[in-house]
Amino acid sequence: MLHETKPSVALSNTAGVGTVPISDDDATLVSSSQNGDLSAFELLVCRHQKRMLNIAFRLIGDYDEACEVAQDAFVSAYKNIKTFRGQAKFTTWLTAITVNLSKNRLKQMKSRQGRVAFSLNDPIQTEDGNMTLDQPSNEPSVLDQLVKRDVQSRVQECIKKLDSTYREVLVLRDMQDFSYEEIGTMLKMREGTVKSRLFRARAMIKNCLKLAMGDL
Repeated sequence: MLHETKPSVALSNTAGVGTVPISDDDATLVSSSQNGDLSAFELLVCRHQKRMLNIAFRLIGDYDEACEVAQDAFVSAYKNIKTFRGQAKFTTWLTAITVNLSKNRLKQMKSRQGRVAFSLNDPIQTEDGNMTLDQPSNEPSVLDQLVKRDVQSRVQECIKKLDSTYREVLVLRDMQDFSYEEIGTMLKMREGTVKSRLFRARAMIKNCLKLAMGDL
C-alpha cells in the first residue's frame, strides 16, 4: 500500500522553509513536512494517494505501472518538499510531478512488447483465483455491473488512443476537476491552449465511443 511505503530520505529540522497559500487545505501539513515532520507527510500521502493513482492510471492505462508511478511521485515530493514555495496548491504541484512521471513511464512502456492495460474495475489474478478491486457494498445487478464495466473499459480504451497532449487535459479537467488555471500551471501552457485541447480531446473521445458503441 502507498501509505505503508516510507521514503528513505532523511529530513533536517529547518524551520520556516517555504510559504504555503492560506487557501491551500494542505498548508499546515506541508509546512510541518518542510520542517522535518515525517508523520505530517504520511498524512499527505494518505490524503492524496488515491487521486494520484487514478491520474497515473488514466494516463498510463496499466494499474501496476500506475501504482509504481504514484509511489515514485510521493518519493519525489518528499525529497523536494522544501523547494515547494506555495505559488500553487500542493495538489497542483504533486499532480504535476505525477503527470511528468507518467509521461516518462509511458515512454518506457511503449518500448516494451506485450503491454497489457487494465481497468480499475478489472479483476486481478491471485493465487486463490480472481479478486475484484474495491467491490461496493450495495451492488447493482450483475447486468448493470457488466454494462457499466463495459462502458468504462471502452472509455479507457478511447483515452489511451489520444495523444498525450490531449489525454492529459482531458483526465485533469473532466476526471479530476482541476481548474483551467491549475491545469495550465501543471502543464506549463496558457489557459486558452488548455481549453482548445480539451475541446478537441472531447470531440475525439466522442467519435471514438461512437465508433465503438454507436450513436451517443
